Amino acid sequence: MAKTLNQLIDDIKRVLGGERISALSLALDEVTLEVPAAKLIEAATLLRDHADLRFEACVDLCGMDYSAYGDGQWSGLRFASVVHLLSYTHNVRLRLRAFCVDDDFPVLASLIDIWPTVNWFERESFDLYGIIYQGHPDLRRLLTDYGFVGHPFRKDFPLSGYVEMRYDPEQSRVIYQPVTIEPRETVPRIIREENYGGV
Repeated sequence: MAKTLNQLIDDIKRVLGGERISALSLALDEVTLEVPAAKLIEAATLLRDHADLRFEACVDLCGMDYSAYGDGQWSGLRFASVVHLLSYTHNVRLRLRAFCVDDDFPVLASLIDIWPTVNWFERESFDLYGIIYQGHPDLRRLLTDYGFVGHPFRKDFPLSGYVEMRYDPEQSRVIYQPVTIEPRETVPRIIREENYGGV
C-alpha cells in the first residue's frame, strides 16, 4: 500500500529523531530530508532497514555546488550530495541531502556499503565537483581524462578550462597545453538600421 507524504514525514521524524535531521520539507509533492554529514551513514542505514521506511533502492546520487544558488544569495555551505531514494515496499520516494562541512576540501562518507548502486554516481560527483567520498573502493575520474585539471561543474570553473588537449603530429601523441582560446564577449549585438522597414 502506498504511503502518503505526510505519513512519510511523520515516520522519518519518529525513526530518525531530532539529532539525525537538519531539515525536513515537503515541496512540489517531494519530501527532502537533510542530515548532518556526521550522521549520514547512520541515517541512511535506518532509511534502508527500518520497517516503516524501507528505502531499498538508490535511484540517483549527484553532487551540487550551491555557491551561485539564488543568484548568489546563498549563505550556507557550498557542496552537497543529493541522493534520490525509492521504497518499493511503501511506493514512495525521498530526496536525501548532506552538506560537506569544509568548502575547501569537501568530504562525505560513501554510501556504497548501503546502496551499491551509488558506485559510479559517487565517482561522477567526485570527477565533476571534487567531492571526496570517504570509504569508496575506487574513487577515480569517470568522465574527464585522468590528466584533467580541476572539476568542471564547480561554479568557479572557467568556461574555457585551464588546459587544452590536441594531437601533435610531430610527437605522434596527444599533448596538453595552456588554453589558446581568447576570451570574448558573448553578449549578442543588436543591429539597428535607420531606415529599417522602409520608414
